[in-house]
Amino acid sequence: MNRVAIVTGGASGIGRATVELLAARDVDAVAFDLTGEHPVDVSDPASIARGVDEVRQAHGPVDILVNAAGIPAGGPLDGEHYVEVWNRALAVNLTGAMHMVRACLDDLLMSGHGRIVNVASTEALSTARLTSPYSVSKHGLLGFTRSLATDFGRRGITANCVCPGATLTGMTRAIPEADRDAFARRHVPVGRYGTPEEIACMIVALTAVEASFVNGAVIAVDGGMTAMGH
Repeated sequence: MNRVAIVTGGASGIGRATVELLAARDVDAVAFDLTGEHPVDVSDPASIARGVDEVRQAHGPVDILVNAAGIPAGGPLDGEHYVEVWNRALAVNLTGAMHMVRACLDDLLMSGHGRIVNVASTEALSTARLTSPYSVSKHGLLGFTRSLATDFGRRGITANCVCPGATLTGMTRAIPEADRDAFARRHVPVGRYGTPEEIACMIVALTAVEASFVNGAVIAVDGGMTAMGH
């Protein structure tokens, strides 16, 4: 019987690449997103509960949870809409992951090899100017991952955090290509942006049954950017 996975933010970018790679490895992978076959709003616990119940009915208990849903957020602390931006960033990027874990927890425990992978950002390891709502949400996701690893490691669940660097997703494609190239030449040792498929490769590796001793890890997938101190 195939293992069952839920990937939030699975309709595009890193989430979609993760769904496709899991499916290629005979995992029944279901994408949760605001649009698509399974529309779920991760900031709404009731929406999450309905979505998880539908997955159980159609595929069986959940063995793998990948929290890849995220939104960009920033602005000056004294900005008119700063509090609204802050609340939305935490609701989607951090609190949504918590609600997803709670909704899937019984299944993950029953699995015996439950896997949680939270997709943060290199912004969880440092920060840029005027990105505090996003940075705080991703720092929080890193801390949540370590808490999960500590609390559930002896009960068969591993929790790990993948921190993508500059990646070609919907969030970054709006940046002019010349600006992306200049940033990569200056800050990324491999000299380019990553692809969603490259990030998905690490995420999926952490979901393997054989990855049972990787727990509480925080892995930057950034072409060496954080190694340079950027």
